[in-house]
Amino acid sequence: METNFLEQLTELLEMETTVKPADKFREYENWDSLAYLSLISFVDEEYGIVIPRDEFGKMNTVQDIIDYIKNNS
Repeated sequence: METNFLEQLTELLEMETTVKPADKFREYENWDSLAYLSLISFVDEEYGIVIPRDEFGKMNTVQDIIDYIKNNS
């Protein structure tokens, strides 16, 4: 799941290099409100999980997102 998620997130965010679990996604150059909405939509469509705004606000790294998905699947 993790490798697939990283590849899909890389594509979703149009990154030139593959994102890594330790990356602080909010520091990505192209991170903005559209990237946020795309990520939330992707997680909902792909994993059937809605990440509440307050929970997402606590997340800092890509691993935080992965952990949330794993813990709520």
